[in-house]
Amino acid sequence: MQRRQTGVLLAAVTGVISGIAIFVNGYGVRAWAEIANPTTYTTLKNTVAALILAIAATAAARRGGGERVDRSPVKEHWIGLSLIAVIGGSIPFLLFFEGLARAASMDAAFIHKTLVVWVTVLAVSFLRERIGFLHVAAIVLLVWGQAALAGGVAAIEFGAGEWMILGATVLWSIETVVAKRILDSVPSLTVGVARMAGGGVLLILYGLGRGAFSGLTGVTTEHILWILLTGLILSGYVATWFAALARAQAVDVTAVLVGGAIITALLELGIRDIALPPVLGLVLVAIGAVVALVAGWRGPAVAQ
Repeated sequence: MQRRQTGVLLAAVTGVISGIAIFVNGYGVRAWAEIANPTTYTTLKNTVAALILAIAATAAARRGGGERVDRSPVKEHWIGLSLIAVIGGSIPFLLFFEGLARAASMDAAFIHKTLVVWVTVLAVSFLRERIGFLHVAAIVLLVWGQAALAGGVAAIEFGAGEWMILGATVLWSIETVVAKRILDSVPSLTVGVARMAGGGVLLILYGLGRGAFSGLTGVTTEHILWILLTGLILSGYVATWFAALARAQAVDVTAVLVGGAIITALLELGIRDIALPPVLGLVLVAIGAVVALVAGWRGPAVAQ
């Protein structure tokens, strides 16, 4: 199996994890709403993910024969890794979760899934990635499907929450392009640690400045379990995402990722007994994800 094909399969795994994460985070946010705001919840969840990724990166380095983690790639690319921490691991998380508290859920989902459009524009412009008819068809189907799920683009009303989510989405698209460059030299787990640990520090400082942790005296075992669970899922998402991005085109892995919306819808139906969103939207997203998978599998090889 070629490196690119492995990356596309990893992107599919990331999509599944993403679909599960969105569903589980719904419970986590609601459980924490009684004692803390979204910033506090996000900070604690991301900190747990950073710790898990750091342990995994250290174990991987030692399993590779080294007694300690090789820090030379980090020193060489510290500017890029710091940028990833800011525009990937901190600011967009604040914008996204604050935006979710103000925006309609379906509008938020559509805006976030436009990530594939932003990444495509940036990847073609700055990474010189090559796309063909299948890529274009996949993107059209995915965006069309997400629009159908949201009740149509015309139904989306932009308020403060929607603009926050759009800002987070654009920042994550820029992060994707920056990370793709760095992943040629830095292990994917190391990039993941930089993103979540560096971003976590910034989130903690921000939270302390706003007194976001003052209400934690009401934390129960249930709250802690939600943070541990969502942090674990997030660490799996980040690990597989960067591993996929290191092996395949940014356009391919981002397009395949959108298929996670199907997983979320099925979980909502099977566990919460919530009716499925518009079937047309689900079908379009499913076909688009499959086309994206085929495009990535058959697409032109990328220099690694």
